[in-house]
Amino acid sequence: MTTITVTADAALRTPPPATLRGLEIAALIQTFSPRPTPTTWPATQAPRAAVLERLQQHPFATGRGSTHTARMVGVRLILGWLETFPGETWQERWEASPAATAYKGWADSLVTWGHANGRKPGFPTIAAGMLVLTCADIIRPGLHWLTKNPSGNLRPAMAATRDPDGFTQLEMSVPARELTTSTGSKALRVISQILAAKGGRVEDIIVGDLLEMVQATNRHASPAVRLAYKWLLDRGQFPPDAPSTLNHVKSRAGQVGPAGLVDRYHLRCKPIRDLIVAYLTERQPALDYNSLKLLSHHLACLFWADLELHHPGIQDLRLPPEVSDAWKARLAVRTVRKRLPDGTVSEATTPRTSAPSVKTTVRAFYLDIAQWALDEPERWGAWVAPSPVSEAEGSGKKTEQEQKARADQRTRERLPVLPTLVRTAERRLKEAKARLDAVDAAPLGSTVTVLGERFILPRTTNRPDGRPGLVRDANGDPRNLRAEERIAFIAWATIEILRHTGIRVEELLEIGHHSIISYKLPSTGEIVPLLQIAPSKTDKERLLLINPELADALSAVISRVRQPDGSIPSIPVYDMHEKVWNEPRPVLYQWAVSGENRPISNNSIRKALNETLAASGLLDKEGKPLHFQPHDFRRIFITDAILNGLPPHIAQIIAGHDSINTTMGYAAIYPTDAIEAHRSFIARRRKIRPSEEYRTVTPEEWEEFLGHFERRKLALGTCGRAYGTDCAHEHACIRCPVLITDITDRPRMVEIHDNLADRIEEAEREGWLGEVEGLSVSRAAAEEKIAQLDARQDRKESPVFLGIPAFEQIVARTSQANPG
Repeated sequence: MTTITVTADAALRTPPPATLRGLEIAALIQTFSPRPTPTTWPATQAPRAAVLERLQQHPFATGRGSTHTARMVGVRLILGWLETFPGETWQERWEASPAATAYKGWADSLVTWGHANGRKPGFPTIAAGMLVLTCADIIRPGLHWLTKNPSGNLRPAMAATRDPDGFTQLEMSVPARELTTSTGSKALRVISQILAAKGGRVEDIIVGDLLEMVQATNRHASPAVRLAYKWLLDRGQFPPDAPSTLNHVKSRAGQVGPAGLVDRYHLRCKPIRDLIVAYLTERQPALDYNSLKLLSHHLACLFWADLELHHPGIQDLRLPPEVSDAWKARLAVRTVRKRLPDGTVSEATTPRTSAPSVKTTVRAFYLDIAQWALDEPERWGAWVAPSPVSEAEGSGKKTEQEQKARADQRTRERLPVLPTLVRTAERRLKEAKARLDAVDAAPLGSTVTVLGERFILPRTTNRPDGRPGLVRDANGDPRNLRAEERIAFIAWATIEILRHTGIRVEELLEIGHHSIISYKLPSTGEIVPLLQIAPSKTDKERLLLINPELADALSAVISRVRQPDGSIPSIPVYDMHEKVWNEPRPVLYQWAVSGENRPISNNSIRKALNETLAASGLLDKEGKPLHFQPHDFRRIFITDAILNGLPPHIAQIIAGHDSINTTMGYAAIYPTDAIEAHRSFIARRRKIRPSEEYRTVTPEEWEEFLGHFERRKLALGTCGRAYGTDCAHEHACIRCPVLITDITDRPRMVEIHDNLADRIEEAEREGWLGEVEGLSVSRAAAEEKIAQLDARQDRKESPVFLGIPAFEQIVARTSQANPG
């Protein structure tokens, strides 16, 4: 990319938008309000003598006598200190004290008071007294206070004194594997903290209490809050419209209305702001949320906010030519800031690829207002103005051609090296599994050497299965071999599924256990496995054939997520485009994190691919590390399919494109002139041929396409003839060059070869010279196929990689083979 250093005013600059982070939890709290914290209740109204008498009885007077004595010393000290503050109840006195808002060193003022009254209390004594007063519901500290001052004794104390039956029933309803983890223990503490702050029992906790707890915790404590929410949700304690999960709810924005999308850009002219909000509201029913958000960015940020910044006081859509021309000039480039090694920041400008799209949006904005003014002049008529963007200026043909050229180059550069990437993913997975198996099999505290690496195991582990967590390598650095194996598996599975299906990454994440279905061929009754792709970009379901390699990958993924009872957990999946949670479903791309099954994110997939690419050592034409995006596999799949003879209209159905032009645009093997010539030829032929010949694929044609795969399986292997062609070798398969054999077919091939030798010997003995000639040809073909199998097996087992031919060599050889 060419960059040009320019002045600060040359590029379009707009104020930073207000963040939408946290709007989802704010909206949820409005719907599911937390329980209010009252200022008085019977326990906190009791006088000092009654409180002390109650705490001397069961269930508070339990355990060792010295422990209870220390706790009562702390109780008397705290009560005496609280009596120095105003209030009718102990809770009011607590809130009036400095300790209620002092998260760090909350007992310092109490210790100072004790010293002034001839006492020398220690913090353990004060903490023990505070624990008893909290469990007895004398004082209810706030959730923020409890999270900033966590106590490991709170959960067992609350379970014993406040709601023993509730904690027992909860623990019985939770899987043991979740309770025994560190996150499970923290989740029980979260529930105890909510009871301490809100009162009541476990069954009294509502959705709003957990939402308020999420706001009170930091990111390290959030997994425990989410797990506690999951437990109570699975018990049926929350209403049906409660959120299915609290995963990342603190950082998500959710769906924001048109007013919220526009207001994040701080427009000064309120009439224009109201106009853009009204326009977005009018367009909203016909748009998905991602398109609505992009539309608000184009109009409110890149258009009007920039005009207000450079032309203060502007209040009319009727723009003078010099104003509109200056805006177009600023829109054409964007500012790129880069931090240099010395700490300074350099600025440069690059062409804005979305400039034609923004101009088209602005032009549509003006034209829509003019059109709507005919029907509702009182609402839109005052804002009718000439569009500052002409029809020609909104054309993005050149940009589309440049994008197509870049995409084709990416495909041509990555298609030849795909086998290397596949081998690297397989190797990394085998090595990661070997390390993990060796470490799991070794006793704790020992040293393991595997694949030339030495690992030191910890002496103890908190995992319920007794296996080690983090280990240390020879340099003493910690290694999470379990996470490494998981990432390596995700990379391998993703590469295998994407390269054999050509699906989009969002469709990959939506593949569920029920997506694998079977189809019974009408002619033979054979069962063919199919993969059902859920609606994604075009909202059209489609079915893909599952080949053996794809079946291996899918079965491996299913085996990893299957529970001991054979089921696959149904988990909620967040739609990153629509910003909503989908209903729980048994998706295959999920893993367990902190005791909770979560969907694997797009970022995790990209991270796994990048690690595999780094291990492969592949470089681009500039000598830099080669990068693969998930969508690259889709382009490679379509290109490879058409290159190997798949009809484009069948490829269109498999890819799920609305138009065959889109499918042809993905095929990087066709140069532009070939595509245009082919389309012109089709257009001319359609004029002279009956229109019935140009129709969509019929069910019979689709069944014939499926039946082609039915006729490929032979006794000696698989027939590799192209779709729609008959056998050109009169079914003499042993002689056929397109017979695809596998190493498992070698014993049968040897048996056929030996039988041919016996038949040739018999024919020579009997004088059947015509038979000798034909049998000799078949024996030579069998010997050649056996040699090919042996050579293929040797290459597969050989550690030497001879490299991949350069793209220029492939083109040269293709040109020599096909000079026409």
